[in-house]
Amino acid sequence: MDSTLTTTLFQGSSTISNEVDTLFSFLIYSSIVFLCIVVFALIYFSLKYRHREGTEADTTLGVDHNLKLELVWSIIPTILVMIVFIWGFNVYLKMNVAPKDALEIKVTGQKWFWTFDYPEGANTVNELVAPVDKPVKLLMSSKDVIHSFFVPDFRIKMDVLPNRYTITWFEATKIGTYNLFCTEFCGTGHSEMIGKVRIVSEAEYNQWLESTTLLAGANVPPEELGAVLFSQKACKTCHSVAGKTLTGPHLNGIYGTEVDITGGSRILVDENYIRESLLDPQASIVAGFQPVMPTFQGILKDREIDALIAYIKSIK
Repeated sequence: MDSTLTTTLFQGSSTISNEVDTLFSFLIYSSIVFLCIVVFALIYFSLKYRHREGTEADTTLGVDHNLKLELVWSIIPTILVMIVFIWGFNVYLKMNVAPKDALEIKVTGQKWFWTFDYPEGANTVNELVAPVDKPVKLLMSSKDVIHSFFVPDFRIKMDVLPNRYTITWFEATKIGTYNLFCTEFCGTGHSEMIGKVRIVSEAEYNQWLESTTLLAGANVPPEELGAVLFSQKACKTCHSVAGKTLTGPHLNGIYGTEVDITGGSRILVDENYIRESLLDPQASIVAGFQPVMPTFQGILKDREIDALIAYIKSIK
């Protein structure tokens, strides 16, 4: 990035960030120039034409207009507006038309986490993994309300809507981990809808894909796999394993107990109830909590559901 731009924006990490920063800086600096002109003129004319003792109150000449001045303040702003429009439209097209060879990743937003599905069958929650120096197309939709996908370091932001797809893309230029935010208020857990974008080398990305795909079929004890999934699938965002009440009820020692359900009944927390809570969370809502848990239908494989059940059973 040009050194002159770093005074207003932190360093960008995508191929489009420099163009966005340059346009933004042009708007900032041109606004400052016009602000100085207006303030200077205001002060100058206030002093020059101030009322002085011993002079008549009404000494202003009867000037109707000044054609040259009117042309200047009409033509120059028009030219600047057209420059910004053409420049901005060009950047907008680049930001919203993904290259044909881009890696496509499906993004799903829901209360209150992000799910990423990769072409190879892998999926992650709240962590998007992508290779450096390769265009990545994001095909996005929401399962509930409007969310907004925003990665400041990449200078990309796009609304994620229910019942339709939106598209954005990026090509990261640096290996590292970057913040991902939802910038559309989507309920009580909106501020907790924070994820990460992890950019790695292409070799590391391929290795990660292979290991992630094999994890579900590997010979890993169910409790151990369930503990990994509990973190990966963002279950810990709403459920504590240490007895603390968060957005949802805590899970410490809950297996084998009875809990009060909205409507006045009680239910035994067994394998069937845990499975139902994962796939149809609105069926039996624990009393005192809001019906905000999303469904993991289509997100979790059968072995992953079994592993999560085994992990929850082991929490004491």
